[in-house]
Amino acid sequence: MGAVQARMETALQRFLPAPEIVPGRLHRAMRYAVLGGGKRVRPLLAFAAGELAAADPGRIEVVAAAIEMIHAYSLVHDDLPCMDDDVLRRGRPTCHVEFDEATALLVGDALQPLAFQILTEHVIADSPGAQLEMLRILALASGSRGMAGGQAIDLASVGKTLSLPELELMHIHKTGALIRAAVVLGARCGSGLAAKQFDRLEHYAKTVGLAFQVVDDVLDCDSSTATLGKTAGKDAAQAKPTYVSILGLARARALAEELRAEAHAALSSFGAEAQRLRELADFIVLRKF
Repeated sequence: MGAVQARMETALQRFLPAPEIVPGRLHRAMRYAVLGGGKRVRPLLAFAAGELAAADPGRIEVVAAAIEMIHAYSLVHDDLPCMDDDVLRRGRPTCHVEFDEATALLVGDALQPLAFQILTEHVIADSPGAQLEMLRILALASGSRGMAGGQAIDLASVGKTLSLPELELMHIHKTGALIRAAVVLGARCGSGLAAKQFDRLEHYAKTVGLAFQVVDDVLDCDSSTATLGKTAGKDAAQAKPTYVSILGLARARALAEELRAEAHAALSSFGAEAQRLRELADFIVLRKF
């Protein structure tokens, strides 16, 4: 994990515009939002899936950087006063607090196209058609039928009671879509998987994506702001429906373990080459931050 995280920090520094380039304030804010923090779960998943497909690490690095830029922009926008109105992210002031709201809005506006720009500037697949399909997958995962759509459902659900299937649908979009994209695109950087293997990998990605959100809801309830690096207890304070509010804390923890077992089962036909994916399923469920 440490090696991949360090590699991604270097890659992201290289792909992001230098702070000396005009407009300097916007570029400094973009770098503030992306660099120097975060677990890099999505890049870790991309590298693990790429290893399974015998992919070139240089290709995975580009894909992982693009996905992390999309993720970082979503966090910047999520923290804005018009969304979740938060002041702390990754243990430091949120982007709009450190800079200002208008700059934070532009950070998201700039990071999203930059993600697709770097995907077009590097060879990440064996053919142009395959590369175009990878861009389509990331666009779908990022837009109204993916992450942005999930955020819209989330905002519309404040103060409401959702059923468990409704909550799952929201998080399949909001959190799960980009996690699934990380796994799928990491694997598509290689060429060593059959169609049925991709199906199993997508099922793994769906389960770890949901598990990630379940654990996030648990940690928001029973962890501290200092440990999380973001405001704890925010979901309950804002009357947001969560796995804890619907199921209770004990049942939510049990659900995370069930999803972890399901993720392992999805990888049962793979050998040692899937070990990183198995370990990441464990990390996602057992993490404390």
